[in-house]
Amino acid sequence: MSEDREQQRGEGGDAERPSSAAERRARRAAARPSGRKDRAEGVSGSAGSADAGKGRPTRARDDSGKRPSFPRRIGRFLREVVAELRKVIWPTRRQMVTYTLVVLVFVSFVVTLVAGLDIAFSQGVLWLFG
Repeated sequence: MSEDREQQRGEGGDAERPSSAAERRARRAAARPSGRKDRAEGVSGSAGSADAGKGRPTRARDDSGKRPSFPRRIGRFLREVVAELRKVIWPTRRQMVTYTLVVLVFVSFVVTLVAGLDIAFSQGVLWLFG
């Protein structure tokens, strides 16, 4: 398998492995299919520039110091709560009963385990210290 790769590299001519990070970046940029990043690099000039692929900066907000009134903020909060509750997938009655039984069984198991350990340790302490 490696012999095939060596032959393919030998036929390619200049398909050497890049020795520095800058050469690797340049090779990747040259091999990149035409798309969004290539268009951005073409507009900005060189492929190695600091802002290649970036768009224009975020616009400044005009009303950066103003906040809505307290009742408006409460109303917005309540609207967002209702919107989030609409996204919730509520369990069916059967699922709820199943989950409740699983939780009750597990809690009763843990309670009996802790009570058993408590009794065992108290008996051990009484036996040891009399």
